[in-house]
Amino acid sequence: MSLASDARFWDRISRKYARGAIADQAGYQRTLEQTRALLRSGDKVLELGCGTGTTALKLAGDVQDYLATDVSAGTIAIAEEKRAAGPVRGLAFRTATAEELMPDAPFNAVLGFNYLHLVRDLPGTLRCIHALLATDGVFVSKTPCVGDMNPLIRLAIPAMRALGFAPYAGVFRAAELRQQIGAAGFDILASENHATKGNDNRPFIVARKRG
Repeated sequence: MSLASDARFWDRISRKYARGAIADQAGYQRTLEQTRALLRSGDKVLELGCGTGTTALKLAGDVQDYLATDVSAGTIAIAEEKRAAGPVRGLAFRTATAEELMPDAPFNAVLGFNYLHLVRDLPGTLRCIHALLATDGVFVSKTPCVGDMNPLIRLAIPAMRALGFAPYAGVFRAAELRQQIGAAGFDILASENHATKGNDNRPFIVARKRG
């Protein structure tokens, strides 16, 4: 499977995905509030893996410019529909990968929610995010650490991918993710669990660009 096949997967399920409810609404609200507290009114923000735009529509009004991107044209189309129904100043959606966004750099903040476990080259993507950020820019992420989950989940992923029921998903622990973020040139400022329904193994990590 390839990045293109992952994009087709999300295209295929985009409408069903858009209808799904956020399982832990309180945890999601905590993530939103703490992310919003990191952003300034004059910031230029990039969101990677924005899906159908739910988070972008909530945060974009707090900053000057907000570019929300995803590899799936299907999810971006839904995000555009949402924006048309309730326009937000300074918000733009685009089908793109992190590597394709260098001409738009630098950004004051890069956000990646439920994103890092879906990239195929985690060290390379983190280095790209570092390059996209302005000096002292912040990277904010919250992503499933499959290596810390039930081993049955790790065993099921390859079979689900082979049957077309799941996209690529990397397997790493939270400690390994923090190490990778540090190795890419970031200082980690915070690593928290925002789950309100048990431990969902998705640490909220705030990191500042170093050098």
